[in-house]
Amino acid sequence: QLQLVESGGGLVQPGGSLRLSCAASGAALAQYTVGWFRQVPGKEREGISCIVRKDGSLYYADSVRGRFTISRNNAENMIFLQMNSLKPEDTAVYYCAASTSSDPPLLIPRFMDYWGEGTVVTVSS
Repeated sequence: QLQLVESGGGLVQPGGSLRLSCAASGAALAQYTVGWFRQVPGKEREGISCIVRKDGSLYYADSVRGRFTISRNNAENMIFLQMNSLKPEDTAVYYCAASTSSDPPLLIPRFMDYWGEGTVVTVSS
């Protein structure tokens, strides 16, 4: 059973950067499509970035493209989200997730099979 644990959240000023990490155990992340999602209380969970297992393609939501970078380290069984030029509207709980599908519909939460518990990111001055 794949288990995911996020870390790296915190409080950062607008314009600042954070790097989120997601450590996996129980299975090799290389076998999964992986992604990052975020959720603000009272709103639906939003997909922001993913790496497709089928061909390694990277995808980003329009709201983060050019500012966020997703990456994976298969040797360490981890994925990362480098977040730059952070804005107050990036404030949310950030989750990593994995899908057993090699090419699932992109950035849609219901197609992900495993989830971490989340890490809180707050962007405020």
